[in-house]
Amino acid sequence: MIDCRVEIERWEMIEVFATSRDAISDIPVILVTLTDSAGHRGRGEAAGVDYDGETVESMKRQVEGVEGALQDGITGEDLLGLLPAGGARNALDCALWDLRAKQSGIPVWQAAGLPPPRPVTTCVTIGLGDEADTRRKAREARAFPVLKLKLDATRHVEVVRMVKAEHPRARLLVDANQAWTRGLLETLLPELVALDVELIEQPVSRKDDQSLGGLLSKLPLAADESCTDRRSLAALRGRYRYINIKLDKCGGLTEALAMRREALSLGFGLMVGNMCGTSLAMAPGFLIAQSCEFTDLDGPLLQKLDREAPIRFDKGLMSVPAPALWG
Repeated sequence: MIDCRVEIERWEMIEVFATSRDAISDIPVILVTLTDSAGHRGRGEAAGVDYDGETVESMKRQVEGVEGALQDGITGEDLLGLLPAGGARNALDCALWDLRAKQSGIPVWQAAGLPPPRPVTTCVTIGLGDEADTRRKAREARAFPVLKLKLDATRHVEVVRMVKAEHPRARLLVDANQAWTRGLLETLLPELVALDVELIEQPVSRKDDQSLGGLLSKLPLAADESCTDRRSLAALRGRYRYINIKLDKCGGLTEALAMRREALSLGFGLMVGNMCGTSLAMAPGFLIAQSCEFTDLDGPLLQKLDREAPIRFDKGLMSVPAPALWG
């Protein structure tokens, strides 16, 4: 048997982080620790998918509900049948990958059949705020080459203009978090193109994806809330050019790796994202980032504190996670 411990933690943000959906001042996560009889330990972290009703309490109950199935030979594929996609399976799956790496001495990237990981550049996210806050955050981010801007139905193009005025060299991505309609998107597209925006993430509600059919957009659209696991991909063809793989959504690295393969076979471009959290939550996503054109793994940069042996960020360039952290 593998011993499983589940803890609830809260990590304080540097300042309130606002999107079109909500505003948060801390990040609640679950920490799953798996320990074998020889004392090898693996860890995984998840914040869950709050807009689908997940909480740290519900995820903790889910993990505890399958503890009896955690036999010594259990695999990530086995977990796909034990738990649905979501944060609980993510934390458990990533802890299992870490445990196997610690047991074997073989790093996760090698066990997964991936090439050696290399540093990647992540965007840094600027949440919604008033003009003074937006301009201040853009100035503070001048050392970072890629910014992602949270927008909503009323604060959109002017936010991009403000940020561009304060950080004119930045590459810009925008994320509406489902707040727009197709009509508003079509109205905003010419101005966003003129402002050199490179990507629009989840412009419309996931319940309204069909409205994007036939849209001739000069800017690529990326599916986030509409994109969960492999089963969601086929319906996104012809509507989105990119998918945003988040381990909390798809339920762990095992599914994320399969999702990456399936998405590429269907012709999608790749983005990797996060639901916030510490470096421990970003480390498995870092392996997916190796295949992505767009990386959004800036969670630790938005928090006051991080784990021991954290991922190092140098002006947005993420170093390879240390084995002492994960993998």
